[in-house]
Amino acid sequence: MNAVVAWLNWYRDMGVDMIGRPQGSPSYVAHPHPTPPLEGEGALQKVREELGDCKRCKLCSTRTHIVFGSGNQKAALMFVGEGPGKDEDFQGLPFVGKAGELLTKMIVAMGLSREEVYIANIVKCRPPNNRPPQEDEIAACQPFLRKQIEAIAPQIICALGSFAAQTLLASQVRISDLRGKFHDLHGIKVLPTFHPAYLLRNPAEKKKVWEDLQKIMAELKGGTAIVR
Repeated sequence: MNAVVAWLNWYRDMGVDMIGRPQGSPSYVAHPHPTPPLEGEGALQKVREELGDCKRCKLCSTRTHIVFGSGNQKAALMFVGEGPGKDEDFQGLPFVGKAGELLTKMIVAMGLSREEVYIANIVKCRPPNNRPPQEDEIAACQPFLRKQIEAIAPQIICALGSFAAQTLLASQVRISDLRGKFHDLHGIKVLPTFHPAYLLRNPAEKKKVWEDLQKIMAELKGGTAIVR
């Protein structure tokens, strides 16, 4: 019961007044141009096979597992974070620690589940002591993230945090100025918002993130995003 109360209090702090999609409403993740299942799954599997037991940068010497990504391989919505942390490195899955629990709550508040979206990171191996990824590490991973995006062909990417947003958009603009607006990435709409780990340290910013997520929800339901 305490866990349920904690979840409800978190939604209240964000300003959420309804959880889940209304009965009879269409799923937000219905892709406008669905890819045949075998073709889509096969494309992403080929990316994973090409990545292999990657030793293209120095992070291979300190990682436990490669964290490739997880979720719906035909998702209309993709989340991209910075890189794996300790829990992710141990399990080989993205966003499974405390920040991951918060991301799951964010996804549920949108009326979705983790199984309906796709989650990945800029780099696929944990940097030591959770330091920011370095240029050579990003360069080694970026082709594989790009191929993941191409294989999934999401309608929208939610960039979590300044590092993900600045890397995807090749920008040095602060996350506080990037967030809340749609940006273009080769025809895909990118909406940056604060990273869940940042929200754990700054809970007062939850309402801003909920505003951002509502814009994504509206766009996935057929609204018109402003690409800047």
